[in-house]
Amino acid sequence: MISKVFVTLTLAALALAAPAAEDAFEKRAGPAQVITRCTVPNTAALTFDDGPYIYGKDVVDTLDKNGAKGTFFYNGMNYDCIYDQNPAATVKYAYDHGHQVASHTWAHKHLNSLTFDQVHDEMWRVEQALLRITGAYPAFMRPPYGEYNANVLKVAGQRNQSAVIWDLDSGDSTGSSVAQQKAQYDAVVSRHPSTVLSLEHEVYETTAHQTLQYAITKLKGAGYRLVTVAECVGKQPYQSVSAPQSRTSDWHC
Repeated sequence: MISKVFVTLTLAALALAAPAAEDAFEKRAGPAQVITRCTVPNTAALTFDDGPYIYGKDVVDTLDKNGAKGTFFYNGMNYDCIYDQNPAATVKYAYDHGHQVASHTWAHKHLNSLTFDQVHDEMWRVEQALLRITGAYPAFMRPPYGEYNANVLKVAGQRNQSAVIWDLDSGDSTGSSVAQQKAQYDAVVSRHPSTVLSLEHEVYETTAHQTLQYAITKLKGAGYRLVTVAECVGKQPYQSVSAPQSRTSDWHC
């Protein structure tokens, strides 16, 4: 669990500006843990990147209808600005419905090309937005494109976050057809590994309205419990939880 010192320091930094140097943070024990698979048997974690976007609520409703939980890795400024009324409402909707919200960094940049301070900036800005909108401070992040190096893991470790990758890619972001995406779930169910950690994107209409229900049906039919990433690795989803904040003039991209 994050220390009180780190919470105080981090929230102060979030309220003011991005950290300017490494010594702005309490020294962590080491680099972030990289999660590539779930560890709790018979669990499957469906994860959704690149939002919030117009299909986010539909994804949540489909998960809810099926008694499933999902994890949403949000950007601050990608398809939409997270602070705009509808995107912010989508984030709050997912959180209020018991799904996990997590960081996908601010602007979906290639983190491996950034400096130490630039990576911090990409991370703290979306953390601030999630804290303002939901009151929750995330304990998990996903590096855009699944790219990370020692610098990225050092920053994430100092921010007390785990870096989440995946072991099943639906292919929705790389041009796979709906039939090809469904075949990915057919194949994993046929192999029936102990756990599944899948990558989807909430920004595609086909994912929200065609592939998702199929994936849920296949995975549940194979005996998997559809849970959040935090649940599938036996960890807490947030470093701290408080009341959401009221919108101010600072809520902008």
